[in-house]
Amino acid sequence: MDFCQILSAKQKALQINLDNSVYGSFAEIGAGQEVAREFFRAGGAAGTVAKTMSAYDMQISDSIYGIEETKRYVSLGRLNKMLETEFSKTYDRLKDSRDDSTKFFCFADTVAAKSYSGKGECHGWLGVRFQHAPGARPSDLILHVKMLDQENLQQQEAVGFLGVNMIHSCFYNSNDTSRLVSSLMDNLSTSRLLIDMIDVRGPAFEGLDPRILSLELVKRKFTSAVMFDENGSVVQIKDYLYRKPLVVLRGSFRPPTKGNLDALKVGREHLCTTEKCENVVTLSEISMSKLLSRSSAIDNADFLARVDLLTKLKQKVLITNFASYFELNQFLQPISKSQIAFITNTYNLNEILNIKHYEDTSYGILGGLGELFGLNTKLFLYPCADDNDANNRLGFSDVKYDPTLEYLVKYLRDNGLIVDLEGFDFESSGIWSRTVIEMIQKDQKGWEDKLPKVVADHVKEKKLFKS
Repeated sequence: MDFCQILSAKQKALQINLDNSVYGSFAEIGAGQEVAREFFRAGGAAGTVAKTMSAYDMQISDSIYGIEETKRYVSLGRLNKMLETEFSKTYDRLKDSRDDSTKFFCFADTVAAKSYSGKGECHGWLGVRFQHAPGARPSDLILHVKMLDQENLQQQEAVGFLGVNMIHSCFYNSNDTSRLVSSLMDNLSTSRLLIDMIDVRGPAFEGLDPRILSLELVKRKFTSAVMFDENGSVVQIKDYLYRKPLVVLRGSFRPPTKGNLDALKVGREHLCTTEKCENVVTLSEISMSKLLSRSSAIDNADFLARVDLLTKLKQKVLITNFASYFELNQFLQPISKSQIAFITNTYNLNEILNIKHYEDTSYGILGGLGELFGLNTKLFLYPCADDNDANNRLGFSDVKYDPTLEYLVKYLRDNGLIVDLEGFDFESSGIWSRTVIEMIQKDQKGWEDKLPKVVADHVKEKKLFKS
């Protein structure tokens, strides 16, 4: 097949229907049986479809799949139970009667599509459990999506296309990382649907780091952000951050330094003390924005190395394509619905308050700052080393901005929206990641002292950042 040609959903479904080795079942909840419908419409579905079903009634669903502790039916837990139940039933019932060349699969989704009331979030969990070879242990492809179409029928159609793309990719693209991700959005657009989480497991994806697929989502702008927890596992952002106060540090973390760790520690302590916040989540955010805007080749291995280093410190990591703080705030506020504190420094605040950066925008500096400081967002100013004097620390008094912003900046300061952090470690605050990189590349001694020991040990073990 020519992978440069994008096949329609009907063509993909027909190709699968005509493949006598692929056979399985469909279980769909919430948006109609739209994926199974695509296979029936394509023709020849008897060659693929063993069973289709929908368990819309909650009691019926519970009797088949068990009761969810969270009481949430559109959830990863429910999807996993659907995949386990339906694949096992299909395989156990048909393994002895089907040809030995059969590769069994089960497609399942649980979706909250647009309702008559028009209320509620339109999103869903979709998964495929499949055998990549006859008799193989099954593998899984799991997605979480946000549906953006305004009409229920449009959302159903989008789910149908996506489901076909998923099944097709499992059987024809599982060994091609780039094509596996890109083909998921064939015949769709990000104005209709966003994929904000992807995970794979099983022998079909042996040797593949699942996190690379998440990076591909951001690179291809199929989503604005992906998240890894403190163990480096992919997590669904809203499930993880919903109604949580956040302390966020933007940076390259190439590599994460003692200064980065100190900034997060001091920032968290300040938010907990001054705002009386509980269950505060600290996030290290890395943006791909500059690389994407330059059409640069983005090195997945480099990003994953930084994720690995941060998780060595038990830090949670957000990878985004946001260029500015206010774009990031627009994304996080509807999820957090609580206090958000961005840790920044003098040089970054200079950029935030630079009028020239807003000249080509429709909202101007007032709109940009309004989006940043609206609701419950603050900037925590962490001191940094002076580029011209390493022994000097820059604070708010060193911030440079246009004199016409004097009263606006005074308002932000007087109302506690730009706050100086205290209690920081002086030595740590003077460390720049770029300085550490230069020392590593020039084989200069002493760079290890600027990093947490577990980070320095990992950098040396893996020979990271040598070029």
